[in-house]
Amino acid sequence: MNKLAALALGATVLAPFAATAGGVNAPVAEPVVAAPVAVVPVVVTPDWTGWYGGASLGYGSVSAGDGYDGSGALGGLLGGYRHDFGTWVGGVEADYDWSNISVDNLPGGSLDSVYRLKLQAGADLGKTFVYGTAGIARGTISLDGNDYSSNGWVAGVGADYAINDKWLVGGEVLYNQFDNFANTNVDGDMTTIKARVAYRF
Repeated sequence: MNKLAALALGATVLAPFAATAGGVNAPVAEPVVAAPVAVVPVVVTPDWTGWYGGASLGYGSVSAGDGYDGSGALGGLLGGYRHDFGTWVGGVEADYDWSNISVDNLPGGSLDSVYRLKLQAGADLGKTFVYGTAGIARGTISLDGNDYSSNGWVAGVGADYAINDKWLVGGEVLYNQFDNFANTNVDGDMTTIKARVAYRF
């Protein structure tokens, strides 16, 4: 009987400790929040290296001697190759303009066409290429049903903008000079302003 009483007393004393045994919660580790990573946008600039071809449309003003002036619309084709050197671009371009610009005080006289072969060099400004250009030109006039051609030189400035990696739009201003046109002892010049569109191959 004494043993039973002792066991009962022991169970009564130990009961609170048994109730809390294993009831202590283990510490929970706090989640580690990583610092946000800054996303740096990558600016993609076009590479101007490659072949291209397109068309142009604009306006030309012709002057040849005293009182032999004329102006009108012109349009044509263009094509060339450029190489991107990083901060600047160089290239070569050929173009051909058709026109039917009548010349005042010269009955039956008109400027029919101009061929050009030009070098280009200018600044690579990312999606914009601003350049100077110079080269040789050959103009053809019609007079009383006969065609006369003469060589000269051309110089000017221009700019192209890359809409995407294939299409370019731009503009160009050119001064064309023809001395002693077709051995007539008459000097002629023409200024053209043209809008251009081209496709890169």
